[in-house]
Amino acid sequence: MTERFLLSMERIKEIKSDQTIEGPFMKYFVQVASFIEKMDELTANVRDDIYGEWDFDICLSYNHMLYEDILPEKYEESFANPEYAVRVLGNEYGQLLSFLYEQVRGMIPFAHEGRTEDITILAEVFLQVYHVFETEARDGMTPEPERIRQILYWFVSDYCDVTVERRILEQIDPAYDFAAKIIMESDLSDLRYLFRFGEYISENEIRVAQHLMSMEESRIQAMADTFTEGYRIGFINTGKDLSKKKVANLKYRLGFERIVRAAVYNFEKMGLSPTIYRAAVHAAVKGSARAGYYGAVANKQYEYDHKEDEAIFLDKAFLGRKLEVMRVTYENHKNQASLFAGPAVMEVFGEMPFVPVKKESSLHLTKQQQKLSVELASEAGMLVNEYIRGEERSFTIIAYPVPEIGKDFAAIFDETVKINTLDYKKYQEMQQAVIDVLDRGRYVEISGKGANRTKLTVALCEISNPESETRFENCVADVNIPVGEVFTSPRLCGTTGTLFVSEVYLNDLRYENLEFQFMDGFVTDYTCTNFEKEEENRKYVKDHILFHHETLPMGEFAIGTNTTAYAMAKKYNIFSRLPILIAEKTGPHFALGDTCYSHAEDVKVYNPNGKEIIARDNEVSRKRKEQPKEAYYNCHTDVTIPYDELYEISVITESGERIPIISDGKFVVKQCLELNEPLENTH
Repeated sequence: MTERFLLSMERIKEIKSDQTIEGPFMKYFVQVASFIEKMDELTANVRDDIYGEWDFDICLSYNHMLYEDILPEKYEESFANPEYAVRVLGNEYGQLLSFLYEQVRGMIPFAHEGRTEDITILAEVFLQVYHVFETEARDGMTPEPERIRQILYWFVSDYCDVTVERRILEQIDPAYDFAAKIIMESDLSDLRYLFRFGEYISENEIRVAQHLMSMEESRIQAMADTFTEGYRIGFINTGKDLSKKKVANLKYRLGFERIVRAAVYNFEKMGLSPTIYRAAVHAAVKGSARAGYYGAVANKQYEYDHKEDEAIFLDKAFLGRKLEVMRVTYENHKNQASLFAGPAVMEVFGEMPFVPVKKESSLHLTKQQQKLSVELASEAGMLVNEYIRGEERSFTIIAYPVPEIGKDFAAIFDETVKINTLDYKKYQEMQQAVIDVLDRGRYVEISGKGANRTKLTVALCEISNPESETRFENCVADVNIPVGEVFTSPRLCGTTGTLFVSEVYLNDLRYENLEFQFMDGFVTDYTCTNFEKEEENRKYVKDHILFHHETLPMGEFAIGTNTTAYAMAKKYNIFSRLPILIAEKTGPHFALGDTCYSHAEDVKVYNPNGKEIIARDNEVSRKRKEQPKEAYYNCHTDVTIPYDELYEISVITESGERIPIISDGKFVVKQCLELNEPLENTH
């Protein structure tokens, strides 16, 4: 491998002096070759520990140099930008070669991780494409685009053996400890450690690390305790045996290493070793939280532009190959997989909302590929659950702000810590009073006020024994921090109407006037007003909320009770910056996709009062044993109506009696009037 690496680097250095290819294609190959030369130099610099020798400012400058080609100020004339590549190289060549450059840019973290094999593979596929252009140029020709696509197709397909296996092992095997070593062995008071990860480092990561550095160890420990106790209690509350598990996966944003280190020590006391791996690129813009550790996004438009690059290679054969590699990997490591306890996630919020520019020049999945993407997600989800069983794993998730939230960052951080540690006993009692009212009804009616057009009926499952059964889970601060919601899996038949919210921020994307129509629990229509053309609005929603499905069921109905979080958002005017984790606690919310009990419906769950929560599935997930492929959608996106857009939530009983829970945006259940106090201060 070393020999292959040296040979490829030697050949790449010769490209600048080659005269065979002329015009814009040569410009492309020289630009990408120059980048790869930087990666050769970076590999040597990491090996020589430059981050331990250079001062902080030089390290920061070097870090930004590695990403300069995709930073907004240079992106418009970068071949990493499909729009520029298409303009200079033509439509088909531009899309293909921009994809290749995007792949080559993955060498940055590979160099930091010492993954010479991966760098070599990328360099060799680049040289293979260059050689084809060079050979054709000698005859005054340009290769057919399909020939280039085939090279890229087989590169991805063959490389799948490496990428898929490694991604699985990084999740379940603590021996993949690149990040863990940095976190546990570095001097965290020397911020140069941030650059060792190979991620783009912005003011957010630096200032968060500085902010945590200023805190006493006892406060850091308290935040870590909140995080890890939520994880531990989640196993207890769901009746799962944590002692059988040996591995916990930590996911977080760089800058929070002091908390993460303390959390690792806490997990070790529980008998759990950490896995901490690099997040997948483009995860956020594909609609899922970033899975792993990650730094700043150098350019969100760049990630958005490449989010459907799989259009080059996604076909039935590739789907089968990827699933085969997954199955073989899990089968070969099934004992290790069975020890995986689940993820512990530390999200961040506060970055400026991103509104993408849609580009025709970017690659887009065909309708057939969209179906294949849905099929791949479904098959992969079932495969994972076969080896890491849902009824045996749990999770926890918490969120903190980053400095980009504004001048009040420190104050918002402190208030977020308070929100994350609210007295769950008090909320448990108030939420139980809400559940007692909800359990009297057959369905719930929700209506918006003012410009909010919500008019929705949510049907509830039947209760056979009210003395021992309940529909709603009393959610306190365990797996889902902070405290503050009661939720259920609605009965789909009878769940009908309009769901509307004027502005919401989901999976790092902003939606204006987001609207869904439901009939018997399924989405029948949807739109937003982000773009001038209705077809673009519908595609935006379908791609990022429906995830290419033609429809989705309502998998969850919940009432958020964390009015303190709502008051904080109102005070600092940060509603558009809140993560769904907190936003969902600030009003009623409705999830599109699977229920909260996905793949664990047969595990009995009880509220603190001893009643069993029976609404763990719906008409779709009941197919899980006879028709498992039709039982899950492998997505779950919460849409929240804030209190100030809410007119009423009322329970309708069997006899037709109407019992309000919230009226004109305020709680009216007697035991919950205290929840209105934070709301009074928002007017």
